[in-house]
Amino acid sequence: MRRTLYDQEHEDFRLMVRKFLRDEVAPVYPEWEDDGLVPRSFFERLGELGVMGLTIPEQYGGAGEASYRFGAVLSEEVSAALVATGPLRCHLDVVLPYFLAYADAEQRERWFPGLASGHLLTAVAMTEPGAGSDLAGIRTRARRDGDHYVLDGAKTFITGGMLADLTIVVARTSDEENPRHGLTLLVVESGTDGFTRSGPMKKLGMHVQDTAELYFEGVRVPAANVLGEEGRAFEHLGNNLPKERLGIAVTAVANAKAAVELAKGYVTERTAFGRRVSEFQNTRFELASATTELDAAQLMVDHGVAELDEGRLTPVDAAKIKLFATEVQGRTVDRCLQLFGGYGYMAEYPISRLYADARVTRIYGGTSEVMRTIIAKSLGI
Repeated sequence: MRRTLYDQEHEDFRLMVRKFLRDEVAPVYPEWEDDGLVPRSFFERLGELGVMGLTIPEQYGGAGEASYRFGAVLSEEVSAALVATGPLRCHLDVVLPYFLAYADAEQRERWFPGLASGHLLTAVAMTEPGAGSDLAGIRTRARRDGDHYVLDGAKTFITGGMLADLTIVVARTSDEENPRHGLTLLVVESGTDGFTRSGPMKKLGMHVQDTAELYFEGVRVPAANVLGEEGRAFEHLGNNLPKERLGIAVTAVANAKAAVELAKGYVTERTAFGRRVSEFQNTRFELASATTELDAAQLMVDHGVAELDEGRLTPVDAAKIKLFATEVQGRTVDRCLQLFGGYGYMAEYPISRLYADARVTRIYGGTSEVMRTIIAKSLGI
């Protein structure tokens, strides 16, 4: 199906990213999988190429690009290259928007040049052992002490938590009748006394994405590191959720397309009962159904990217896009792995990684059940 989302500038960017992934990432990717971590040199190299600073204002060394289309191209090419880039998408799509929206002039001078160069990596610490999708249940606390906050608590499932130089921590700074109030964003810098990490956590998939547990024991955070307004973290976090969920959907569709391409190549070469597997009706029907669903998902995603660029993407529409795209991804990758037979279950085949990685997209960024709840509320039921 013909797409109309991109122009020549985006396609030129695509070719640059494709060449970089082919020449500098694919050859060393097995080492990343063995290490369970993406090396910092990767992010610094992306900084040299201008990728890390795409959305950072020019005065700080970035490109000042407002369109998300370039981010979508990056996700598509990473998937097509059959590699993963750890916390890169979380850093660019989820965390950087908070800095761009809420950092004051002094914070911008202090942090933005390093963010643009790839020398400063970020994470956002929301989830706690007892509070997953329910931010109102956060128990990590920060009390004011002079020109500092004293932070105590723990966070879990934090993407990029091991590598992050700047971690946005959601903490309760006051008790309010409405538990969604009284939450504040505090930027904790790497190396601060009392701040420790555990990980990377071992996961079903996403093996090169460093997921960590974070602990804060009497951590003194300068008041100058408050991001946005004190007590308004819930509102701040909600403002970027549509983009975060759209980003997950972009990657979901791109990964599912990669699975279809892998399956097409395999069934064309593999024989069974004296025939190519691609000649069996079941194979042809499965791939036809998967491709049709993917086209529908791609149309939703492309529409969402265009709406985001125009400032019109609503939380409800983002929820619909994420729900549909990730559910389609799950069905598609499962279908494609089945066509590989026993080989699809072997770790040496990329389809097995795509299968394992796909499972979490229906969980993080808001579970499918949370998406359905948001959509149902919009229906008045």
